[in-house]
Amino acid sequence: MFKISPSDFAYLYEECKLCYCLKVKDNVYQPSKPMPGIFSAINSKVQGSLVGKNLQSLSSDLPDGIVEKQEGFVESIPVPGTNLFIKGKYDLLVKNPDGTYTIVDLKLSQADESKIEKYKSQLGAYKFALENPTKSEPIKISRTALLIFYPESVEFVDKTLKVHFPPKWLDIPLDDHAFLSFMTEIDELLSGPTPEEGETCEWCKYRHLGESFAHNHQSNEEPF
Repeated sequence: MFKISPSDFAYLYEECKLCYCLKVKDNVYQPSKPMPGIFSAINSKVQGSLVGKNLQSLSSDLPDGIVEKQEGFVESIPVPGTNLFIKGKYDLLVKNPDGTYTIVDLKLSQADESKIEKYKSQLGAYKFALENPTKSEPIKISRTALLIFYPESVEFVDKTLKVHFPPKWLDIPLDDHAFLSFMTEIDELLSGPTPEEGETCEWCKYRHLGESFAHNHQSNEEPF
């Protein structure tokens, strides 16, 4: 069985199938790109401040629902017809008025429609894991969405810089069939021959450049 992390779908899987296989099958990770600490700090504080609150207390433009959990871990049963299971961490879990739940992924970026397609598989994976968990009671997910913040203006008040991040909501359409098809695609990739490296993968380029540099600068001098 292969452990599949939903957070890899939007970038690693799309950028380089070879690097993706190396991570999942051989536990070989790309060197991490450090994220500026300020983004992590803002993300954490925003999520924490929402727990226990109705989304509409943040903005009347947001749907009615109480944020129950932040950064919850999930692990699923095997995905039907594959050798895969889901394990990862979602951002926010919101309880809807009808007793079902919404999974929300929080982003600090500009809101545009392209993100719907980019993140639908990730949110679909969290949905599957929460509805088909290994250790907890299943819950019904009736909605998935992105909650996006991007600074629009700043002002100084009482010697304090206040940055205005108005929230934007993007619904991600539910499509269980498309998610299962995507899981089959991943299963076939991992079960098949080693894939070619991504043409635009910066880490593969870096590796080749390093190999070339080392080869061309080998010293014939004795070490002592």
